[in-house]
Amino acid sequence: MPVERDTHFGYRNVPLAEKQALVDEVFTSVARRYDLMNDLMSGGLHRAWKDTLVSAVNPPRDARGFTVLDTAGGTGDVAFRIARAGGPGTRVTVCDINPDMLEVGRQRAVQRDLAEAVSFMEGNAESLVFPDKSFDAYTIAFGIRNVPRIDAALAEAFRVLRPGGHFLCLEFSQVDVPGFDRIYDLYSFNVIPALGRMVAGDAESYRYLAESIRQFPPPAIFADMIRSAGFRRVKFTRMTGGIVALHSGWRL
Repeated sequence: MPVERDTHFGYRNVPLAEKQALVDEVFTSVARRYDLMNDLMSGGLHRAWKDTLVSAVNPPRDARGFTVLDTAGGTGDVAFRIARAGGPGTRVTVCDINPDMLEVGRQRAVQRDLAEAVSFMEGNAESLVFPDKSFDAYTIAFGIRNVPRIDAALAEAFRVLRPGGHFLCLEFSQVDVPGFDRIYDLYSFNVIPALGRMVAGDAESYRYLAESIRQFPPPAIFADMIRSAGFRRVKFTRMTGGIVALHSGWRL
């Protein structure tokens, strides 16, 4: 039998089997205020980062069929941007393990008149229910670090992409500007939990989110993980002094 490994939940070591339930508790707690908190925590910068992701997806603006799987996309923020950027043939499926986040997304899709272009499905990034070679693009924004078995999620991303399909992952990274890293740490571990307490009534969940960023592999190591999953032409682009990185790979 395989040996069950420990993994990180923030700075805590927890059994691998327990991490998903702990992460679910975090996102159930923050679901209703998640997008507002993103604005407050990033000073609105998350919008520019997501726009860069959507530009890399580059959905066709005509009626050609183009399917995107947005994993861990609960509230639909990235999916809505992709749908608006594409033409009438663009369809985005949001897959998220947390039903509370998905319910927020469904309501917003109706409010934005995007319910036809964007659909929502509960599912686990490590074991997707979609058939092989189903999608033209796979996106995951600020979600991969919360997956207990990242290698399994990457393998599933490769499986569901068609040949020529594009994998894109936007994730927090490691600040690479001397001096800025200390300021960023002070902000992450003091200001963000305080904002979480004031706005969402939950400091601990946002403390976990800050800790999980520090536990995520550096860009070069994560790029190697993407290559190991089978992707080619893998590259990454740091943004905003290394706060985030956009990773790209292709199923060729």
